[in-house]
Amino acid sequence: MVSTRTRMLARDVWHLRGQVLAAALVVACGIAVFTGMYSTYYSLVEAQARYYDLYHLADVFAQLKRAPESVAADIARIPGVLRVDTRVVRPVQLDVPGLAEPAAAQLVSISAKAGNTLNGLHLMRGRYIDRTASDEVIASETFARANRLRPGDRVSAVLNGRWQTLRIVGTALSPEYVYEVAPGTIFPDNRRYGVLWMRREPLAAAFNMTGAFDDVALALAPGAPEADVISRLDRILKPYGGLAAYGRSEQPSTRFLNDEIGEIRVMASVIPALFLSVAGFLLYVVLSRVVTLQRPEIALLKAFGYTDAAVGAHYLGLAGVTALIGVVLGLPAGIGLERAFVAMYRDYFHFPQFAVLIPSDLPVLIAMLSLAVAGFGALAAVRRAVVLPPAEAMRPEPPARFRAGWIERRGLMRWFAPATRMVMRNVARRPIKASLSMLTIALAIALMVTGRFALDAVDVLVKLQFDGVQRADVMATFAEAHAGSIVGEAGRLPGVTRAEGFRAVPVWLQSGHRRKRVELTGLTKGSELRRVVDSDFHATALPYTGLVLGQKLAQILGVRPGDSVSVEVLEGARRTSELKVVGITDELLGLGAYMDAGALASLLQEADSVSGVHLRVDPRQTQALFTQLKRAPAVAAVSSRRALRASIEETMDRSFTAFSVWLTVFAAVIVAGMVYNSMRVALSERGNELASLRVLGFTEWETSVILLGEQALVTTVAIPIGLLSGYELCAILVPAFSRDSFRLPLALSNTTLAYAAATASIAALGCGIAVARRVWTLDLIAVLKTRE
Repeated sequence: MVSTRTRMLARDVWHLRGQVLAAALVVACGIAVFTGMYSTYYSLVEAQARYYDLYHLADVFAQLKRAPESVAADIARIPGVLRVDTRVVRPVQLDVPGLAEPAAAQLVSISAKAGNTLNGLHLMRGRYIDRTASDEVIASETFARANRLRPGDRVSAVLNGRWQTLRIVGTALSPEYVYEVAPGTIFPDNRRYGVLWMRREPLAAAFNMTGAFDDVALALAPGAPEADVISRLDRILKPYGGLAAYGRSEQPSTRFLNDEIGEIRVMASVIPALFLSVAGFLLYVVLSRVVTLQRPEIALLKAFGYTDAAVGAHYLGLAGVTALIGVVLGLPAGIGLERAFVAMYRDYFHFPQFAVLIPSDLPVLIAMLSLAVAGFGALAAVRRAVVLPPAEAMRPEPPARFRAGWIERRGLMRWFAPATRMVMRNVARRPIKASLSMLTIALAIALMVTGRFALDAVDVLVKLQFDGVQRADVMATFAEAHAGSIVGEAGRLPGVTRAEGFRAVPVWLQSGHRRKRVELTGLTKGSELRRVVDSDFHATALPYTGLVLGQKLAQILGVRPGDSVSVEVLEGARRTSELKVVGITDELLGLGAYMDAGALASLLQEADSVSGVHLRVDPRQTQALFTQLKRAPAVAAVSSRRALRASIEETMDRSFTAFSVWLTVFAAVIVAGMVYNSMRVALSERGNELASLRVLGFTEWETSVILLGEQALVTTVAIPIGLLSGYELCAILVPAFSRDSFRLPLALSNTTLAYAAATASIAALGCGIAVARRVWTLDLIAVLKTRE
């Protein structure tokens, strides 16, 4: 049998169904965002842990010039090392059928026998390489799919100056390349970069590495001191051109993945908290008005023996039902959001199994969140109901005391129409209520701005990089440094109208106890195709002496202009010098360190040499240039500015646009829920007032303006506050996107601001019209006879 309190609760929920649903939708948005982002975070972490464990991702990595295989025994004797896998790894360029530009690839040696090796392969299609074949390779699944390559297809490559055809016998994934990007880049371009695994013997023979290795991976014993192992490994490899070992956390693919996981974790905490705070406020507004309207009913309940706890439980139940509806609506939406996020991340992070997983603690966390929202929203209203004495509750609520505001005291009201005066008076007489409504709408607008911030920031980043910094149409990188005369030869290639050389060398930069391994780039004076440019598109001239550092790198090292840093060159004789920092530029990509090419040559004590060339090309002859570069024995990689820019824009648009759309929809729900609840409360409070105005001759439109005008004024004021708050929120989030590989600038376009303002206005207008229709159908006699 249904109890009296249950029937009372059901009647209240039905009577307030519109307002309850509006508040529940905001709760649902918070639950959906939390469920989607937290579950995505959990799915990524689980997929990463499972993959790394099953396929034995190494704990320590190191690259070097060339070491005899006997050195592996010395490495194995380092305390804490369980396993040593030596490899031959070489960059090559490929001629891929159907691809105009040369593709870059990393050739990685593997054992002729599939087995329990570090960085193991998960075969997706085809078969493993034959132990006797010298031309068979396994291609990374992402590269093969992007180029529609299947087992049995062939690609051509220049191996140490010799043209060779390679036969793809299978495709695979590796934990070492979960995020597959070319060295020195941060965005994937699976069409033009991939990984090929080849049997070690033919690969080593092609590059004169038989009996030697240039790459090593280590597995460590549990609890082994990673820093000590790395230090000992560096000492062993230093005579062989070791480029400084690093742990798993610094391995490029893992670093990108961990950065993304960290960002999701932060967003899964911040954004749901904002939604649920708004939901709690909406519940407070609804329940406060219900307690005010039900003063006689509260008095009767207490007079008939209901305790304060029973009365309080009734209103807590109303809040609980609202939160429960939000959970019921939000949970499936959150699972759908997780599916969308996981599908998006599958394009960037490549796991053999990347399923949609639901964390086991999710139900408990959602229950805690929903109870917190219900308790927060109901606390003040329940307290009012509990402490209300029966005798006082039987009397009508005393009328509010009003007094003239500053606008009226200065006589400015006479300039406005009667309806406008009523609107302004109502806002001025309830400043706290108006301010809270205004702040809630402003928060929703700020979330919309935040949702589109990444799109604007990436747009600025791309324009800066490709219009200001990388202005060459084509960049060709050499496998080894060559004499500067090769720049003149490059200038005579088909379609080349300008050629500029550059020198890049790996170095350790150290200031005090802070050190960072980076690539030091030397540029020629007056370079036009590759410049050092700050975020305001101002080019920085490189002085003949000293270093110019990127702002992020300067922060890591803790240096300012005028300070000195130690530069240890990781190439050739590995000289160490002290150089002064003469400039800092706030570039957005990478950790840049630059100096004049002539000064760098002096530092290296070498004749004029270059690591690659930047080329300006006549568009009509680009294809002819690519055809010739594909077979150039000196060239290790070729990149096209046009193709790289298109790939980055496509990658960013696909990821950030989806997030922006979801956040905009949820923020619009906040605006709609806030406006709807505010107007329904205003209608219940002023029903007889509006009906009296109708009786006195006001038209339906005029009475609607009085009701709608208050919320229109609040929304209008909230828009600039929300846009400014959105800017400040983006400024807070900018450090969260500050990685070594890239930084997002604080940039918001006029389109984003207009988009947020228009979306909020449309949501408010739609709810306003829905409530205004109730004014047009007011039963004047019934309204005048009752409180409502």
